[in-house]
Amino acid sequence: MPLYEYVCRSCHQQFELLVRASTDLACPRCHGTELDKQLSVFAVSTTSGERQAAVMAPGPCGGCGHPGGPGSCGAN
Repeated sequence: MPLYEYVCRSCHQQFELLVRASTDLACPRCHGTELDKQLSVFAVSTTSGERQAAVMAPGPCGGCGHPGGPGSCGAN
């Protein structure tokens, strides 16, 4: 049961929806069905007292992973 993020095209409401096979995709505010699925990001938490930096995999060029592609971030 995936959790997706959507934006309604009619009222611009942003919301999350737990999608099952029987789920009707509709905005909870205006009940519109024209929705845009958003790119979801996930959060990472640690146990109490621990503070660690989130480690991300390097981009395809081995750098920062700039969304513009290899070499776009200007670090190279």
